[in-house]
Amino acid sequence: MKIITYNVNGIRAAMRKDWINWLKESDADIVCLQEIKASPDQLIDLLLIEGLGYEHYWFPAEKKGYSGTAILTKRSPKHVEYGCGIEAYDKEGRIIRADFEELSIISAYFPSGSSGDARQDFKYQFLDDFRRYSDKLLTEFPSLVISGDYNICHRAIDIHNPKSNANSSGFLPEERAWMESFINSGYIDTFRHLHPEPHQYTWWSYRANARAKNLGWRIDYNMASRALEGRIKQAAILTDALHSDHCPVFLELDC
Repeated sequence: MKIITYNVNGIRAAMRKDWINWLKESDADIVCLQEIKASPDQLIDLLLIEGLGYEHYWFPAEKKGYSGTAILTKRSPKHVEYGCGIEAYDKEGRIIRADFEELSIISAYFPSGSSGDARQDFKYQFLDDFRRYSDKLLTEFPSLVISGDYNICHRAIDIHNPKSNANSSGFLPEERAWMESFINSGYIDTFRHLHPEPHQYTWWSYRANARAKNLGWRIDYNMASRALEGRIKQAAILTDALHSDHCPVFLELDC
């Protein structure tokens, strides 16, 4: 099973950059999208997605042009769950889950706290609530993949300049401690599991030619539950995809 997570920073903008052709060439079984910034009725290329063999499930934010998640899949899920049952996050379309025979997979878009203290507090509350939600979910679905934009760099190796970013949202000590605790609660950072080398990033600022210089952050993950550890075959960061300020992250599981 080939899984890709991708924060597209606006699915309509990505589609104007030949995203559909990229989707075809990716040949993924499941694609988890974040920050779709659109509802299905605003998309004119759904037939093209279906023509590639994908069923598609969308969970847009109530606010137009903001947030939202989706799952595209070539395998029909047994069930699709929209949201986590907490209104503040569900109205922003932050979590969608698809259940299959072999496993369950979540596309999640964690809040950013970079716009100010209020959103940072919102992010901390989300982290607390998501941990409770995922702990319960893991007891129900032991084979679980939580894919998405976590908006957190786990360790110093995951950011281009850890010293100058020590006080930046996304690399704050409290956020990094949450990520460590979350992983230790029963998950594998599948990319790091196979690739311990530095300078591997998934997001770059549009400013200062950061992507060309590889001055990035690794904030997009495919986290797999410990029950799936023996099934991890490949993991990769697909830096050649240029539809967004993020790039896709790939995971292959033996299912």
